[in-house]
Amino acid sequence: MPSQEVITNKVVVHPLVLLSVVDHFNRMGKIGNQKRVVGVLLGCWRTKGVLDVSNSFAVPFDEDDKDKSVWFLDHDYLENMYGMFKKVNAREKIVGWYHTGPKLHQNDVAINELIRRYCPNSVLVIIDAKPKDLGLPTEAYKAVEEVHDDGSPTSKTFEHVPSEIGAEEAEEVGVEHLLRDIKDTTVGTLSQRITNQLLGLKGLHLQIRDIRNYLVQVVQGKLPINHQIVYQLQDIFNLLPDISHGNFVESLYVKTNDQMLVVYLAALIRSIIALHNLINNKLTNRDAEKKEGKKDEVKDSKEKKEEKTKEEIKVEKK
Repeated sequence: MPSQEVITNKVVVHPLVLLSVVDHFNRMGKIGNQKRVVGVLLGCWRTKGVLDVSNSFAVPFDEDDKDKSVWFLDHDYLENMYGMFKKVNAREKIVGWYHTGPKLHQNDVAINELIRRYCPNSVLVIIDAKPKDLGLPTEAYKAVEEVHDDGSPTSKTFEHVPSEIGAEEAEEVGVEHLLRDIKDTTVGTLSQRITNQLLGLKGLHLQIRDIRNYLVQVVQGKLPINHQIVYQLQDIFNLLPDISHGNFVESLYVKTNDQMLVVYLAALIRSIIALHNLINNKLTNRDAEKKEGKKDEVKDSKEKKEEKTKEEIKVEKK
């Protein structure tokens, strides 16, 4: 367990954790519990603030649907399970907790404070067990102190941390083995690139929508002004290009024309190559037919000579 403050810049979630969380969610769903499930994450911190989440286990959890401040997490079970995991692999320590969200809940800060007893630098990873769209099913957060402008005491809130899916060689082999029956071998690099671009555009659209909703709520007085967020939004707007500027429009047209020219040349080259292949194929077939015709002529001449020889022999005998 880390004894000093550790800065977490990125969270790497292993496939084993995803499989365990989905299995936990499905098992609870079979007994009629369609609520979110909660568990503990195990792993270690690597260099440069990278958190490696390599394992996890489920924890009994329940909450009131009407009053989210009423919840229960069996920390005795947590301590017993962690003790058994520690005997198997002492390097894996408690690094945070997870739930199946799919979004942040009101009582997540209180639950995180309980997990901080076992890991002061606890992180929360929301794993969507039933994702509706393609993309990463994980969202990582860490608790930070929020300073209010009105002079009121600071409060705990969550700050987003970049996350990704990472695997070791053995895990990659296992995942490929599981996906071998459902993997579409016809999918090429072009379709993958288009899919990645589509996911990127969807993510950009969701982020812009969240920014708009936040600004609307600030204007309506539902949310307080956070100057740090406003400064970051101002930096984003300052980095946006001026699409009405003449040089930008001209550069866009030039680049588009260059790309279309490359596409046209590629199509033209493919057509010429196909035409050459057709001509070569016809020439090859013609040469093959000539060779076959010569073979037939030689064979016929041999047969005629043999017949003539036989007739001469018969005449001599007579």
